[in-house]
Amino acid sequence: MDPVVQAMSDQLDELASMVGTIGEGEWRRPSACAGWSVADVVLHLAQTNEMATGSARGRLLEAANGAEWAAAGDGVDDAADAGVAAQRGASGAEVYVRWKRSADEMVTALGEADPEVRVRWVVGDMSPRTLATTRIAETWIHTSDVAIGLGLDCAPTDRLRHIAYLVHRTVPYAFARSGLAAPRPVAFVLASPDGGDEWVFGDRVSAATVVQGPALDLCLVAGQRAEAADTALVATGPDADELLAVMRTFA
Repeated sequence: MDPVVQAMSDQLDELASMVGTIGEGEWRRPSACAGWSVADVVLHLAQTNEMATGSARGRLLEAANGAEWAAAGDGVDDAADAGVAAQRGASGAEVYVRWKRSADEMVTALGEADPEVRVRWVVGDMSPRTLATTRIAETWIHTSDVAIGLGLDCAPTDRLRHIAYLVHRTVPYAFARSGLAAPRPVAFVLASPDGGDEWVFGDRVSAATVVQGPALDLCLVAGQRAEAADTALVATGPDADELLAVMRTFA
């Protein structure tokens, strides 16, 4: 668990560095997440951090919004919107205190979780390692939303490797959630953010469908912050079009 939890902690620190000292006016700026202010995004992350802590400790349904999310099924986005709307109104400083507490508690809970015991999450169960990776992915994409809202740069890091791994591992789930038949074997061949390394997920030789391009582009597409056609991603194989359309980092 340690490398994944450390990467999660580092991602949380990046967000903290952006919002820890901003004023109330900046908290109310629109983020890049449609319909949400910077404060709304951080509130959402606080709520889902609290849920992740509850999950790691076997108490998901007792966590904020946990029961609603667990019953949301295909309406997870609606559940997220409803959760933010129900608790919107606190000052930016209050939102930050809640988020920071939730982040610290989540790091502790996932760091202490038994890696062999699966935990409940929104649409099923998973290992604590996978849950920690989903938290890296969600925190990263919303950190970008906040950075855009605040007019800040958000440089990609090697933490994207964890997110790309999650996208690859959950390809069958993404197809199933979209009502598609299971894909044939898929491989990703990705350029690291600094261009120095090639990250390969799956067997690039035997895979029926291969996606190549920058890891950043893949993570943005899977996080629904870019259209594949607007990136440098190139996919070949029988499931190429469907894969680029449905791959995801979220429930």
